[in-house]
Amino acid sequence: MTATLHTRLYNYAHLMRLHKPIGTLLLLWPTYWALWISANGHPDWRVVLIFTLGTFLMRSAGCVINDYADRHFDAHVERTAQRPFARGAVTEREALLLSAGLALVAFLLILPLNGLTLLMSLPALFLAATYPFTKRFFPVPQAYLGIAFAFGAPMAFAAQTGTVPALAWLILCASAFWTVAYDTAYAMVDKPDDIKIGIKTSALTFGDHDVSAVMLCHAVFIGLMAWLGVLTGRGIFYAAGLLAAVVLIGMQYFDIRDRDRARCFKAFNDNNRVGAVIFAGLALDYLL
Repeated sequence: MTATLHTRLYNYAHLMRLHKPIGTLLLLWPTYWALWISANGHPDWRVVLIFTLGTFLMRSAGCVINDYADRHFDAHVERTAQRPFARGAVTEREALLLSAGLALVAFLLILPLNGLTLLMSLPALFLAATYPFTKRFFPVPQAYLGIAFAFGAPMAFAAQTGTVPALAWLILCASAFWTVAYDTAYAMVDKPDDIKIGIKTSALTFGDHDVSAVMLCHAVFIGLMAWLGVLTGRGIFYAAGLLAAVVLIGMQYFDIRDRDRARCFKAFNDNNRVGAVIFAGLALDYLL
């Protein structure tokens, strides 16, 4: 019985991608940018904690739903062939109950916050739950994912200020372009498999222009973040953070230009550093 329970918990943890925290980190950076800007550099630490835990839970729930949506495809993709559904280690009922439980706990976490934040959690949940299915028909599902990933930004403003100003949507827009950039690099890893099974991705839609599209989206992202800095009166530390991000993004070009699978995946992971240096510059700018 103990061995069976241990195996089941291991499979659930794998389904939630607990062994791959990169997704949670990439979700957190835009949320943190918004929390700090909305509070002029002094966010309520209770709100920060709630959003951190909620982001982890919703990302985990999203991973479970994603694997449920892809349950008939993952076994045919080299990178995903060992996921729990592909191995027959979990049932559809288990996955649906697990994702619902994670989403419920995330909702309970935000109950102490204001009504606007609670209201905005509904479209956030809808976006997270429906994204995996857009890969069946939408030629650039990464754009939809970008909105889903960045929705923590307007929610952060709602929680801190009770309003959702234009700045919140600017952060969402910038983050959406960033997501399209790094998730297209990620999708370049699976191009041969995705062609075979008929899943739509931005990497396939952009075709031979995929590398150019990634770098263009990065450029728009940096441009919008620079504009954000101007609108909020940020100084030298924020500018230094953006400059560091530009250098890191420039290095990613050399990883993806030959479309090597391993190096494209490395480029995807390296975006955690991009988000981190921008946040560090932002936080230091407010602190000093």
